[in-house]
Amino acid sequence: MPHIDTRRPFTRKQADEAGLSWRYLAGPKVRRLFRNVYVSAALVPGVELLVGAARELVGEHACASHHTAALLWGGVVPHSSDVHVTVPTGCVRNRSEGVHVHAADREQVDHRGQPVTTPADTFVDLGRYLELVDLVVLGDSLVKAGVTTPEELIEAARTATGRGARTVRRAAAYVRVGVDSPMETRARLLMVLAGLPEPAVNHVLRDDSGVVRRRLDLSYPQFRLAIEYDGRQHAENSAQWQGDVRRREQLDQWQWRLVVLLSGDIYTSPGQTLQRIRAAMESCGMKVPAQTEEWRRHFPGRQAA
Repeated sequence: MPHIDTRRPFTRKQADEAGLSWRYLAGPKVRRLFRNVYVSAALVPGVELLVGAARELVGEHACASHHTAALLWGGVVPHSSDVHVTVPTGCVRNRSEGVHVHAADREQVDHRGQPVTTPADTFVDLGRYLELVDLVVLGDSLVKAGVTTPEELIEAARTATGRGARTVRRAAAYVRVGVDSPMETRARLLMVLAGLPEPAVNHVLRDDSGVVRRRLDLSYPQFRLAIEYDGRQHAENSAQWQGDVRRREQLDQWQWRLVVLLSGDIYTSPGQTLQRIRAAMESCGMKVPAQTEEWRRHFPGRQAA
């Protein structure tokens, strides 16, 4: 009778061959991942484990892709309740609840023990499912994770075809190096899609001896205007909050204007946020262009602007 390693995903058929009863499979020692796919209950079902389970269902020719591949690569992507895998075109696409099976001829690479689509292909594939802002967030996060570059994404997007190809090419052109968080990406795109000049990302301020004193999320160095996003951790972590206060005082000493954004400024009142930023630009001597309206499609907010 064959031995079965319950620390790895196994099927009902494999359990039967190993002499494990249905009572055992329904008991407390086993966790059901998908229909007829199980693993030891002692294991926490992370992304890699779920991919292994999905491949038991779909077949070894499947690889992690789309939302699931993005997570494996360290990208930021909207939640999907399914595990996404891709099989070569023409292969049988065994389906099961909780597993989304795509078909495409994609290069498979090994990452953390699982076959997965490349970061660039993952970015392109998600162009069919994500809107512009979320796709740029993904691209920025993949670059931050060190698994791709803006140039690689632009090249991959250049040859993209079909639904979402236009969004992919546009999103790739907005991906930048040095973005620290998804909300920084959203703030930058709110401004750009409103017709404002694109701010510099992660600009470095040094003192007279050349020592780095501050990195600015978004800025217009020529006009000494900085735009920073503060998450809840800034208020809940007293040490970080104190550090922020000191750094802002330092910006005042260097005669920089600072605009601080919170989550509500992006999600709830983006129109008012643009008004604040435009006013700050004007006070710093910038020539502010007329506002365009595309931002309203991507940042509807909860209040009329």
